[in-house]
Amino acid sequence: MSSYILAIDQGTTSSRAILFRPDTRIAAQAQQEFAQHFPSSGWVEHEAEDLWSTTLETCRRVMAEAGAGPADIAAIGITNQRETVVVWDRKTGQAIYRAIVWQDRRTAAHCARLKAEGHEALVSARTGLILDPYFSATKIGWILDHVPGARARAKRGELAFGTVDSWLLWRLTGGKVHATDVTNASRTSLLDIRTGQWDDDMLALFGVPRSLLPEVKECADDFGTALPELFGAPIPIRGVAGDQQAATIGQACFQPGMIKSTYGTGCFALLNTGETVVTSANRLLSTIAYQIDGQRSYALEGSIFVAGAAVQWLRDGLGIIDSSEESEKLAEAADPAQNVYLVPAFVGLGAPHWNPDVRGAMFGLTRATTGAEIALATLESVCYQTADLIDAMHADWADAGAGSVPTVLRVDGGMSASNLAMQRLADILAAPVDRPAVRETTALGAAYVAGYRVGLFPTPGHFADMWRLERHFTPAMPAATREQKLEGWRDAVRRLTMA
Repeated sequence: MSSYILAIDQGTTSSRAILFRPDTRIAAQAQQEFAQHFPSSGWVEHEAEDLWSTTLETCRRVMAEAGAGPADIAAIGITNQRETVVVWDRKTGQAIYRAIVWQDRRTAAHCARLKAEGHEALVSARTGLILDPYFSATKIGWILDHVPGARARAKRGELAFGTVDSWLLWRLTGGKVHATDVTNASRTSLLDIRTGQWDDDMLALFGVPRSLLPEVKECADDFGTALPELFGAPIPIRGVAGDQQAATIGQACFQPGMIKSTYGTGCFALLNTGETVVTSANRLLSTIAYQIDGQRSYALEGSIFVAGAAVQWLRDGLGIIDSSEESEKLAEAADPAQNVYLVPAFVGLGAPHWNPDVRGAMFGLTRATTGAEIALATLESVCYQTADLIDAMHADWADAGAGSVPTVLRVDGGMSASNLAMQRLADILAAPVDRPAVRETTALGAAYVAGYRVGLFPTPGHFADMWRLERHFTPAMPAATREQKLEGWRDAVRRLTMA
């Protein structure tokens, strides 16, 4: 029997490949960063070829490191940055424009126009989303309207659209498969999340020809076969899930009420709502969590656009650290008497504020402020934003009559490695935080759906029994201090949004 599942984790700043064993242990992993492009304020782009070439390279590297041939790999699972848009030529397989990244805000005016015309209620009812440039639909429209001849070519069926999973599937299969899964499709503003089908009203509203769209499949499904020339022999592709849904699966949050928060470039908290679509009164998103064996589960999601990206800003923008790992050590030297707040709205504010126009700001600076206080404010900003999301989730869950939300938050992603940040998170939330033994839960979720499809992993319930705790963070901050710090954060956000 094949020994491994190959998980592709294509993210916002890097591509990774990880070989998982059936007991969820990692046999080998590789990561490669690629260039970010910022052609205008609020614009974020990737070269689509960079997404593909770094994915292919990391897959080959992990196979070589583990000494694994294609016969040793039972299946490939893919997880990816969501909402990012690629449009390509069906004949040549070449993108007609750079990938427009989920962080990109260029379609803010378009979204505001649609909202002013009264369309948001219908969009939310069908898709579970709000009108915001974060999602894919207006990005597709922008490419079709700004690349000469693209809209006419799309109508003739010459072009294909995909989120990054679809782009990778197309390249892996040599153009034989144009597909996506329900979780990625649910982030486009084009899918009716109750039927799991592309919605004609949304296609008309956003001006997206149906001929562009991929086939929608379950998370654990047949997504074709990787070409033999890529890895030496064909390898089946049997699982796809958007990164945050994949992390939900990897964290084994299969029961309604379970919640996880992933700290990567951004921060994304998902609350499993089971078979019920919970409509948020607090501007959270209703989305598909996963679909396996015909059973579709939903989630409430809160999206923070800047988390780990703020630490990268300390390194690349301010130059006060040489590596992301140094942020924790620097923050530990901060003066606790200073109250510095960073609102990292570098590309606007996500949930629950949804303000694409504001930009980042720092409050509470004095002549005594140093890089240490700025580093601590950066780490704390992620905790405060998470508290905003969790508070909104508690309120929506209570309004739905579903009872109380569990008090333990399961965390993963790069920033979760920081003990200081996770302890401060527990303090700010006044709730325990659990960090799993396998922190690469996004890739693990992709591995699970592929492995489940080929019989290498057990049913979801038994997979949940395999989840292992690495560290439990217990809140230790006095309630008065916590409330004082939270009020300072709320004041900073109010002052920014009212400016």
